[in-house]
Amino acid sequence: MPQPILPPFTEASARAKVQAAEDAWNSCDPDRVALAYSEDSEWRNRDRFLRGRGEIRSFLREKWARESDYRLKKKLWSFTDNRIAVRFEYESRDTDGQWWRSHGNEMWEFDADGLMRRRYASINDHPIDQSERRL
Repeated sequence: MPQPILPPFTEASARAKVQAAEDAWNSCDPDRVALAYSEDSEWRNRDRFLRGRGEIRSFLREKWARESDYRLKKKLWSFTDNRIAVRFEYESRDTDGQWWRSHGNEMWEFDADGLMRRRYASINDHPIDQSERRL
């Protein structure tokens, strides 16, 4: 089991935290992804507000049930002692076969154990043709 990446962050550890998040989300495994969040984690995801690992896990199950061929890329934007900001882009296909590109920003705040206690995501979605995929 890899060592947890703990605050205070350096540029190298912030980049490693972002890469670990990207890898976990690309697994599309709600149980794996949920382990990165504190038991009482707070989320804003578009217009939804979630609290706690259980709600996060349920949200992710619903998400990946309707978003097929999901592929995500995250990039470090900024960091401080226990906060990281990222830009992201992902592509997926809905149940009707329409491809989508979603992009936006996330603000993360971590507890002393390296678990994310707050995640605020602003996301925009655009329909794309399969030929326009970048990821």
